[in-house]
Amino acid sequence: MIAGLQEFDVDLFLKIHRGMSNGFFDWLMPLMRNRFFWSPLYLFIIIFSFKEYKKGGWSIIGMLLLTFALGDLISSRLIKPFVARLRPCNEPSLINDIIHRVPCGSGYSFPSAHATNHFGIAVFLIMVFYPRWKPILPIALAWAFIISFAQIYVGVHYPIDTLGGALLGTTIGLLTGKLYQKLQPAK
Repeated sequence: MIAGLQEFDVDLFLKIHRGMSNGFFDWLMPLMRNRFFWSPLYLFIIIFSFKEYKKGGWSIIGMLLLTFALGDLISSRLIKPFVARLRPCNEPSLINDIIHRVPCGSGYSFPSAHATNHFGIAVFLIMVFYPRWKPILPIALAWAFIISFAQIYVGVHYPIDTLGGALLGTTIGLLTGKLYQKLQPAK
């Protein structure tokens, strides 16, 4: 069963990484996974949190940082070394199939820390902002999905890596979102 799942994962990876290859995605996807590209969005979230929630903005930003820290710690420091799955761009059997769109990195592949962190942040933001701003739900999930998809397209993660990261991040975002809600003063 594990071998069948691995084969499915590699096949799906190649369908995305090679099969969807085009000039526009070759330009766009490396940007989508670049943390500096999203800096204006992160700045907007900080400003929005303070503008709309006043002193409560500190709680939002603190919980966002906690969400990110937990996601990074659990995915990169605990799970990745334990699972020790090679990234597809470092997998010897795929050497002739990889299109090098970004540097590969030497770390392990499962779960994707990008997917973990961005789904965690997205779910947390949904839990905080949804009562006052309903469009956050599709926007935040689409944002986390495109970053996760970009990880596969550029060749640094398999689909199951990003799915695992998305599930882990969603769990972390739900937990920090619930904690944030619990710590808010009664209205």
